[in-house]
Amino acid sequence: MKQRYRRPDKARTRRLLTRYHKEGDQRARQLVIQEQMPLVEFLARKFAGRGEPVEDLVQVASIGLIKAVDRFDVDRKIEFSTYATPNILGEIKRYFRDKGWAMRVPRGLQELRQSAKEVIRDETVKTGKSPTIGNLASTLQADEESVAEALTLGRAYNTTSLDTPINQDDAESDTIVDLQPEESSPIEGIEDRILLQSAIETLKDQQQQILKLRFNEGKTQTEIASHIGVSQMHVSRLLRRAIDDLRQELGDDADRMGFGPSGAASEG
Repeated sequence: MKQRYRRPDKARTRRLLTRYHKEGDQRARQLVIQEQMPLVEFLARKFAGRGEPVEDLVQVASIGLIKAVDRFDVDRKIEFSTYATPNILGEIKRYFRDKGWAMRVPRGLQELRQSAKEVIRDETVKTGKSPTIGNLASTLQADEESVAEALTLGRAYNTTSLDTPINQDDAESDTIVDLQPEESSPIEGIEDRILLQSAIETLKDQQQQILKLRFNEGKTQTEIASHIGVSQMHVSRLLRRAIDDLRQELGDDADRMGFGPSGAASEG
């Protein structure tokens, strides 16, 4: 059965958050955290099977929730769950990144190494040449010694054999290399997919159906109209309204995820 996350009442959540941030009501803060734990568990289970106990992932994800509760701006017109999801996922992804290090390395150097790798990748694609340490330091606004140190830390990463099975009792289980996040790995794009799925589930059933027919199955508006028994013009209005509602639900993430203000509902 597909796991679904049922959100707490939005109005109640905002009232509690307002009481906490405006009046310092710690009881309200605790209630929000308790009521949002299903979201934490839902997101944590998305990473099950990557070699870490779900219970540990839930604990890590809870830190993201607490940070989201404490940082949330009640004056912004954004739903709390939309704001909290990236915070929770960020904690989980940092956890996996940190777990890959065989020895304790300062977080700052880990992040510098990751940034340097991204610059190297981008510059190599753009110019066909790998940037020098000096170029990297200039781009990253860091000193050359720190950049060099960060890059050499790769030797400390994953010193355990990459062919080691995750489950020591099952020689056929996934190995460490199977679970390492790549550029195309779900761990990198899962945040947007969860945000989008969560937003879609707030729409009316007919809107969800039309979006599925249009974008998942690639049907034209004329084909959709025939399928649900309405005019093509009515489908166009329904599709445009669904996109508008989706943009409103996604808030600041809408443009980044490619939901422009117009054109999404075109016949194309």
